Amino acid sequence: MSGVNEIRSAFLDYFKKNGHEVVSSSPLVPRNDPTLMFTNAGMVQFKNVFTGLEQRPYSRAATAQKCVRAGGKHNDLDNVGYTARHHTFFEMLGNFSFGDYFKENAIELAWNLITKEFGIDRNRLMVTVYHTDDEAFDLWKKIAGLPDEKIVRIPTSDNFWAMGDTGPCGPCSEIFYDHGDHIWGGPPGSPDEDGDRFIEIWNLVFMQYEQVTKEQRLDLPRPSIDTGMGLERIAALLQGKHDNYDIDLFSALIAASVAATGVEAEGKNRASHRVIADHLRSSAFLIADGVLPSNEGRGYVLRRIMRRAMRHAQLLGAQDPLMYKLLPSLVREMGQAYPELVRAEALISETLKLEETRFRKTLERGLGLLSDATADMVEGGELDGETAFKLYDTYGFPLDLTQDALRARGISVDTDGFSAAMERQKAEARANWAGSGEAATETIWFEIKDKHGATEFLGYDTETAEGVVQAIVKDGAAVDSVKAGDEVQIVVNQTPFYGESGGQMGDAGIISHDGVKVSVRDVQKKGEGVFVHVAKVASGTLKVGDAVQLEVDHARRGQLRANHSATHLIHEALRETLGTHVAQKGSLVAPERLRFDISHPKPISAEELAVVEDMANEIVLQNAPVTTRLMTVDDAIAEGAMALFGEKYGDEVRVVSMGNGVRGSKAGKSYSVELCGGTHVRSTGDIGLVHILSDSAVGAGVRRIEALTGNAAREYLDQQDERVKSIAGLLKVQPADVLGRIETLLDERRKLERELNEARKQLALGGGAGGNAASDIRDAGGVKYLARTLTGVEPRDLKGLVDEGKKSIGSGVVTFIAVADDGKASVVVGVTDDLTGKVSAVDLVRAASEALGGKGGGGRPDMAQAGGPDGAKADAALDAVGAAIAG
Repeated sequence: MSGVNEIRSAFLDYFKKNGHEVVSSSPLVPRNDPTLMFTNAGMVQFKNVFTGLEQRPYSRAATAQKCVRAGGKHNDLDNVGYTARHHTFFEMLGNFSFGDYFKENAIELAWNLITKEFGIDRNRLMVTVYHTDDEAFDLWKKIAGLPDEKIVRIPTSDNFWAMGDTGPCGPCSEIFYDHGDHIWGGPPGSPDEDGDRFIEIWNLVFMQYEQVTKEQRLDLPRPSIDTGMGLERIAALLQGKHDNYDIDLFSALIAASVAATGVEAEGKNRASHRVIADHLRSSAFLIADGVLPSNEGRGYVLRRIMRRAMRHAQLLGAQDPLMYKLLPSLVREMGQAYPELVRAEALISETLKLEETRFRKTLERGLGLLSDATADMVEGGELDGETAFKLYDTYGFPLDLTQDALRARGISVDTDGFSAAMERQKAEARANWAGSGEAATETIWFEIKDKHGATEFLGYDTETAEGVVQAIVKDGAAVDSVKAGDEVQIVVNQTPFYGESGGQMGDAGIISHDGVKVSVRDVQKKGEGVFVHVAKVASGTLKVGDAVQLEVDHARRGQLRANHSATHLIHEALRETLGTHVAQKGSLVAPERLRFDISHPKPISAEELAVVEDMANEIVLQNAPVTTRLMTVDDAIAEGAMALFGEKYGDEVRVVSMGNGVRGSKAGKSYSVELCGGTHVRSTGDIGLVHILSDSAVGAGVRRIEALTGNAAREYLDQQDERVKSIAGLLKVQPADVLGRIETLLDERRKLERELNEARKQLALGGGAGGNAASDIRDAGGVKYLARTLTGVEPRDLKGLVDEGKKSIGSGVVTFIAVADDGKASVVVGVTDDLTGKVSAVDLVRAASEALGGKGGGGRPDMAQAGGPDGAKADAALDAVGAAIAG
C-alpha cells in the first residue's frame, strides 16, 4: 500500500471505519466563500458548519480535497518545479469533527493511522504544540509515548489557527517526519528549521475558541477538529522518497512528458518536466470545474498556470502543442478518484490545445523582445519594471513568464516598478481577486434555514400551492410584518415558485392572503436551499405566520419551460454536429428567449446551425414525453446522463430525458439525457418550434447561441414572411421568385453603374453629350493644362478620371474639381511623368486647396488630392493651378 490511489483510499477507509462520513471533494471554485479565489484547504467546504451557519446530517467527516494555491494570498506558483514540495494543485487528506470528538480522539486517530495502518517508524516522528497547550502536550505523551524532547512547544502563529480576525480559532499540533541526518535541517523551532530534514506531514487544528474582538476570546460550546495531510507528502514518505516529484503519480506524468518531447528529465530539464506535470494537474482540474482561460479573475490565474507550463514545453524543444497530449496519462492516474476528469476530458483537451497554439505566437514575439531588452545585461542585473510592463501590456507577455525566462541568466525583474506601471495604466485585467462582498449579508439566510429548514419546492408538479410565511426581510433585517408599498423578501415553508439557478430565471407571480396581495417579481435561492421571494406588497399587511396562497405566472412559466427544454435539445444537437468537446458554459433561460454559451474553438457555420436546428425540431415534432428520474449522481452518469461541469449536485439528482435519436450516434437511443434541476415541458411538442437566431463569440473558445421557441419563434418567422411578401409586392413577383428577381436587379444595377461611370468619364473628359476635351485645354507657360469643374461625380472617382485625362493629352497637367451638393469641393491634380521633374502635383493641389478655402493636401509628384469648403470658387482654384504651372 504505497501508490497514491491506494493511500487515498486507505485514509478514507480508515476514517469511515471510525464513524466518519466520507464526503466528496468540493469544486475548486468555492461555493460558500466569495473571498476565496480557489479552494485551498479541506475545511473550506465545511466553513459554514464550523461557524454554526449550517447543519449537516453527520458530525464526523473525512475528505480527499482537491486544492489549488496559485493566486492571491496563497500563491506557490513561482516555486513550483524548483523545490521538492511546492505545487499549484495538491490533494489534502483531512478528518473533521463538528462538536463530536476533540483533542484526545484526534491525536489517537492520527497516531494509529500513521504508525499502525501506514507503518511509519514512530522513532522518526516528532510533534509540535502551541506553547500554552499543556493538554495537547500531555496527550501526546500519554497516547504516543513520545518523550518531552520530541514534543516541541511553538509560541508563534504557526501553531495557532484562526479563520479570520474574528470567528473560530484554536491551537494546532503538527506531526513531523525526520528524513535523517544526511539531509540538512533542524527540528521545528530550531535555527535550522527551514531545512528539508524534518518535514511536516499532518496538521491537527483544535478549534476551541471564538475570537469575538481583538482582545476578547471565548470558549466554544462545541469544540471541533480540522486536520490536513498533504497526500503528495505522505506518499513520498511511504514510497521512501524525499521529493514529492519522485512519487508514482508524478513519475508517470513526467515519463509521459519525456516520451512526448524525447528530452530526459535530468539536469536543466528537470524543472521543466516538473512544471509541466504539476501545471497539467491544476489546469485540467480547473477546466473540469468550469474555469476557462481569460484575462481576469480565476480564468486569468488558469491562463498563467497553463502558459507557464507551455513556456517550459518550449524550453524542452516541443515544436507542437504538448500539454493536451499528456492529458490521457493524467486521466489514467486520477480519473477513477475524480470522475469529473473523465467526463470533461474532451473539453480539457480542446482548451489546452487551443490555448497553447495561441500562446506560441505570443511566446515567440515576447522572447524576441525580451532578448533585445536584456542583451547588454549580465548576471545579477535587474530588468526595469516599465519594460516588463510594456512586454505584458503591449505584447501580452505575462510578468511571471518574464521572470521565469530571465531566471536561468540570474537576472531579476523590478516588480515594484511593474506594479507601479500597472497602477498608472489602470489595466482592466488585474491579477488580484476581490470577493463579492456578500458574505455578511448572506448570514441571515443561514439563520432562517437553521430555524425553519430548507424551503420545499413543489413547482415540478404544480404552479399553485399554499404555504406559511416563515420569515420576512426588509432592508436587510428580519421583520414581523410589512404593509402596502414595502419592498420585501419573503420565505415560506413550501412554494411552487422556481428559484433562479442553472441559467433559468426565477418565477414571478402573486402571493395573497385575506386582503393581502404581494407581487413577486423574482425568486432567488439562498443559504443552501432557502427560496427567497423578491416582492412588493401591493395591498394589505403581511405577517410572519400567515397562511398564504402562492400562484405562479402560468404563461411566463410555460415560456420558461419551453426555452429550458429547447436548450437541452440544442445542446445535444450541437454535440452531435460539432463534437463531444462541446459543453455548456453558462446559460440564460428567459421567458422571451434562450441564450447559452458553449465551449467551441471557432465560429459555427450557417450550414452547421441549420443542421442543429433541424435536429432539435425533429425531436420537437416527435412530441415525445419528457421524463424525470431521481437517482444518485454515479448511477445517472453510468446511464449516460450529461452533468454540467462546475454545477453542484447533491447525493440525489434529477435526470431529465427527452426524445429518441433518429440519426448519428444517438439513433435508437434517448436523445437528450441531462442532470438538471430546472422546470421542463411535459412533452417535446409543447416547445412548438425551435429557431436559432445567431452564433457569436463571447471569449476565447466560447460561443454564444441565441434562439427562440414557440410563439416567439412563430411571430419572428411570421414577421420575416411578411417582409418577404412586401418585397415580392414591390418587385411584382411571387414570394418564391423574390431571390431570383433581386439577383437580376443587382446584376442590372451593377451594369447601370458601370455604364454611368463610363458616361461620367466621357462627360468629364469632354467626349460625351457634345463636349470636346480640347475646349478645356489651356496653355500654362508652355504646358498643356486640362482643367474642369464636375458635378454628379463622386470624389472617389476623380483619380480614375484624372488618369484618363493624362492619357488623352499625352503630356501636361490635369485638374478636376468635384463639387458636392453641400457646396464642398474635392480636387485631384495629375502630372504626366515627363513633367514631374518640372512641376509637382502636390504643390499644385495645395494651390487649388487654398483657393477653395482649405489647407494642405498630399500625394505623389504625379498625382495628389485635396479639398476645400467653398466649391463656388472652383474656377478660381483651376486658375490658381494654371498660374502655379506657369510659375
